[in-house]
Amino acid sequence: METKEYGENFMRDFFTTVFLIIIIILIIAGAGILGINIYNDVNIEKVGSTVQNFIEDTGIKQDNTESYYNESDLDKIKSTDSTEEKNITYSNNNSKNNYFYSQLNEYSKIIYNGLQNNIENLKTGTYKIEFGNTFSDILSDEDGQKILGNYYQSAIEAFMYDNTDIFYLNVNKMYLNIESTKYANRTTYNVYISNGNQNNYLADGFYSKEQINKCQMEIEEIKKQVLSGIGGLTEYQKILKIHDYLVDNISYDSSLSKNNIYNMYGALIDKQCVCEGYSKAFKYLLDEAKIENVIVIGKATNSEGKSENHSWNYVLLDNNWYAIDVTWDDPIIRGGGKLSKSSKYKYFLKGSNSINKDHTPIGQFTENGKVFTYPKLSSRDYN
Repeated sequence: METKEYGENFMRDFFTTVFLIIIIILIIAGAGILGINIYNDVNIEKVGSTVQNFIEDTGIKQDNTESYYNESDLDKIKSTDSTEEKNITYSNNNSKNNYFYSQLNEYSKIIYNGLQNNIENLKTGTYKIEFGNTFSDILSDEDGQKILGNYYQSAIEAFMYDNTDIFYLNVNKMYLNIESTKYANRTTYNVYISNGNQNNYLADGFYSKEQINKCQMEIEEIKKQVLSGIGGLTEYQKILKIHDYLVDNISYDSSLSKNNIYNMYGALIDKQCVCEGYSKAFKYLLDEAKIENVIVIGKATNSEGKSENHSWNYVLLDNNWYAIDVTWDDPIIRGGGKLSKSSKYKYFLKGSNSINKDHTPIGQFTENGKVFTYPKLSSRDYN
């Protein structure tokens, strides 16, 4: 009897031990499935963005007669098998002036192109852009998640300021998700952009692809109106016509409470915006007119000596770069009255000797973000 009982106890203990070992192995194998949000919630582990609304406006008076307000203000890319390393080619087919794109590294360009090639899908506000295991080499490093987060941030910034016609996204509601799965000693990754725990990543006032398409049709009509008959104009005349349209038709919004004041839709359709709206609308129309240009982010100092965050433009004309500040060429006139010609063109096609007196380009959209470089301006104004 003792021998039989001993055998039964031995077998019971043996199977219990084997069962526990199997459970432990399964726990270890599955423990690595995560989602990652570095910037917004480290515990959730997803990478969010902070580029939107770089400018905050304070409404600063420029002189005694006119108030100038400056501001403190892919085909679908997918790797379907996240457990296999693959060589994937990502291309950018955008015909716009992608000035910031050219300054990105290869990883940020992959993310940028993922956004670019899915512009129509992004209008849903919930579409997932999938990269599969494309970034496994980065994520295998100790600080890989942080590094990829920085590359994502740079890509988002470049994308939004190269493509000012993407007015309907709120990138602060977009997340780069990083899922990791560990099998024994091997970890595999799956990366994708989504709306995270948000209802969608559309900007306030936009709620469906159909509505966004309708808004784009409104902008198309404005574009046709502004660019009508420019085929026979010189480059200078095209720039002048676009500049004058914006100055004559937009009002500076000092309430800072309305939707779209930071984008080109607010500028062209609502006809009210702040400096970002002016500069983005200017870039959009210059792009459509095939004139090379770039949005500039930096500081501007008014006549009272106060410096604030600001946005303006550089344009390429006759092989030289010049600065144009459409916002400051559209001052609010105290007591009404007509804008004088000298004020309307005070910041039109200026060289570095003039514009750098009160404008300082920075090229950094967010604190600790990538510092983008700008073209070198002509020292003299355009004559």
